[in-house]
This record gives sequence, structure tokens and C-alpha cells, in this order.
Amino acid sequence: MAVAFKERPVVQLPVDDDEAFVRAALTGQPEAFGVLVERYERAVFTLTLRMMRDRDDAGDCAQDAFYRAFRSLHTYRPGAKFSTWLFTIAHNCCIDRLNRRNRFTNTEITDYADAAPGPEARYEQDDEARRLRAAVDALPEKYRVVITLYHLQHRQYEEIARVLGLPIGTVKTHLFRAKDLLRKRLNETGM
Repeated sequence: MAVAFKERPVVQLPVDDDEAFVRAALTGQPEAFGVLVERYERAVFTLTLRMMRDRDDAGDCAQDAFYRAFRSLHTYRPGAKFSTWLFTIAHNCCIDRLNRRNRFTNTEITDYADAAPGPEARYEQDDEARRLRAAVDALPEKYRVVITLYHLQHRQYEEIARVLGLPIGTVKTHLFRAKDLLRKRLNETGM
């Protein structure tokens, strides 16, 4: 005798409404959260990679961020930007991992080369892109994160301030100093 499973009705959600997907996930449709993961996985990975400077650690942090977000979905405040909430979680995952790493190794974090070739590796073959990336990676973490969120993730000052827990003035100062340092380093390399 075959067991018949009741199929869930397919819910039509607005394509660009993150809040609708959150509500659907909270009402027992985990596939709705899967849509959010697909939407933000690249942006979250980029942020974690810039902070961790290691693909494996960045992947672990990104996965941990999505896990924490799913478990804490009930704490998401409707009306707030989902991406800001998610980036804050990802940032905190990286900080936690870096703190654990520093506590156990008590050594300076080193930069590892990308291990797996892929679309990103093809782009990095361009000499200017590599030099720019190296210059960004050489920035102190507080500047590197702000540059990543502002220029690569296209986030506004207010959102960056909320993600990092900093005053807007500090975000602007970090961004100004990061650009100044980048300009000097790129001029030294002839870019």
C-alpha cells in the first residue's frame, strides 16, 4: 500500500521581495529561504572572502552565516533590509572565526592564494585586476571591509554603518582613508 503525501500548493511570491520569502520560510516553506540563499550567496561569499582571505574559511563563514540566518529568521524585523541583516550576520561570523583563530594560533593571519580555478581565476589573470585586488587585500581589515561593502556590494553608508556597528562618520572616514591608501599603492605600482 503506497502512502500518499499531500502536496503543498506552490506559492507565488514577488520575485524581488525578500520580506515575502522570509514570511514564507517562517510559515513552513524552507524552499523560500533557498531562494534567498541563491540570491545572496555570491555577495556573502565575496564579503567573507575579503575578511578571511582564505577560500575555505570564507566558504565556511558564508555557510555558517546562512545557517545562523535560517535559525534566527524569527528575529528579522519586517521593514528592515534583509541584505543588511544577512551581511551583519556574515560579518559577525567572520569576526568570531578570526577571534578564534587569533586565540588559538596567536600569529598574524596570512594571505593564501586561491586554490580552485574558476570564473574568478579567469578574471584575475588580467594584470590590472590582480594588482588592484592585491592592493585591496593589503589594506587593514577595517578599510578592506568598507571598500568591499561600498564598491563591490554597492551598499550605502547607512547600511554599512549598521552592518559594521559603526557611526556613519567613521564609515566615511574609513572609506576615504582606504581610497587614499589604494591610490598611493596603485601609483607606486604604476597603475
